[in-house]
Amino acid sequence: MNTNMSTTNIMDMFEKGKVLKICAPMVRYSKLAFRSLVRKYDCDICFTPMVVADDFMRSVKARDSEFTTSQGDRPLIMQFAASDAQTLADAACVVAPFTDGVDLNCGCPQRWAMAQGYGACLINKPELVRDMVRLVRNQVDNPNYSVSIKIRIHKDLRRTVDLCQKAEAAGVSWVTVHGRTAEERHQPVHYDAIKTIKDSVSIPVIANGDIKYLRDVESTYQLTGVDGVMAARGLLANPAMFAGYEDTPLECVWDWVDIALSHGTPFTCFHHHLIYMMERVSSQQERKVFNALSSTSAVIDYLHHTYGDLFHTMTLQWTAVALFLYVEIFVILILSLPFISPQRWQKIFKFRIWNAIAPYWNKGFLTMIVILIVLFLDAVREVRKYSGAEPQKEAKLHPNMFDHLHMKLVMRRILTLVNQLATSIGTGTALQTQAESANKAAKKYMEDNEHLKQALEVEKVERKNAVGKEVLQKEVQKLKQELENTEHALKKSRAEVEAMRRQAQGLTQEYDRLLNEHQQLQNHLEGSGNKKDQ
Repeated sequence: MNTNMSTTNIMDMFEKGKVLKICAPMVRYSKLAFRSLVRKYDCDICFTPMVVADDFMRSVKARDSEFTTSQGDRPLIMQFAASDAQTLADAACVVAPFTDGVDLNCGCPQRWAMAQGYGACLINKPELVRDMVRLVRNQVDNPNYSVSIKIRIHKDLRRTVDLCQKAEAAGVSWVTVHGRTAEERHQPVHYDAIKTIKDSVSIPVIANGDIKYLRDVESTYQLTGVDGVMAARGLLANPAMFAGYEDTPLECVWDWVDIALSHGTPFTCFHHHLIYMMERVSSQQERKVFNALSSTSAVIDYLHHTYGDLFHTMTLQWTAVALFLYVEIFVILILSLPFISPQRWQKIFKFRIWNAIAPYWNKGFLTMIVILIVLFLDAVREVRKYSGAEPQKEAKLHPNMFDHLHMKLVMRRILTLVNQLATSIGTGTALQTQAESANKAAKKYMEDNEHLKQALEVEKVERKNAVGKEVLQKEVQKLKQELENTEHALKKSRAEVEAMRRQAQGLTQEYDRLLNEHQQLQNHLEGSGNKKDQ
């Protein structure tokens, strides 16, 4: 990682009337070597490939493999795919010392990303995007650190405008708009939608989609009034596009070879970039041959035979330098001999080491002379070989010509690595300390996140218990009320039963009285009848 702690305030780069030229995040492609290439050709800001924040935080190995940078790799924006605010904020805090901002991917239309809650599905969750932006803004301790989002548009543009306005209210630095919906792939870009979004917010807006030439940058600006333009496939096909080249210049191809070799770029990535660069300038048959190459040496050999003129010029320069060094060393040795006095020679040869090597002195001296002669003749042969009138014909006469080229490229890479090693030795302690601090910060953020999750779980349980207790209290109160109502009804029923019992007793007494009276009347009637019969 980069040890340079200074952060560029990207918001200062947005000037009225100036259109920023930006390299888009491209999985597998927009890595350090390619970013170094496009920066040589007027690219203002570069994005890293999209990295899944959850994997980035979980594994140190993932952090080391997915994110590499250098002191010259600025301004740099790190793009994450995330589905929750805390994970995104944790990842942002880890990369903040080495980048100038983070970007949330809300536009990736791939199924795997949307299935896991990443990418374009986030444009349908404006509240979640707002919370993510707000949490990153609150947790990154750097007011100049940018927080941006990259989105696609909705079929109902009002929803996209609402998303952008909510993100702006949460503190987003700028918005990159890919002018297609999540379902569209190669359909025309909706520039009117980008213009509507630009007119609806006060923050900078970046346009993305179908930027293939420098003239597309100006036309997009005229159509939309945006503050910057982001290119992806256009830069893959022509990394020098922002510098005004219609097609990839040969100089850019050789720049890529040098940069890729110095960075140790894997062959697959190295080859694929060249396939994209040479697609417009090669015939179908040439592309078929070039695409079938399977090694770095074969690729460089092909480039040499196909674009030999520039190669010959470069090789001639290298051999001229080598010849000059050989001659200089030889002259220095010759000129130094007379200045050594006889007394000095005697003192020098009194050392015991000379007695040890004396038996081998003649052979060693002859060997040194032979080596110098061979090196001199090799330099002469190189100059004669690459300065002929017919380079292609000469090339056929020297089948080992590529070996010399490969040797020089390897030596060049070794020199670059030595310089990088010397620089890293001087800053090794700071780098190690910073890396340890970053890992400690990552662990701290993960532990804090785990504690927060546990606290939330406890709070949820307590809240659930409180709700359950409140429900039970209401049920008890309800049961008490029902019990009181039941007791009251029971008392009332008992009173009614007592009244009915008394009424029944009264009716029974009345019945007995009437029965007695009926019996008396019957007896009286029977006595009167007997008298009449007598």
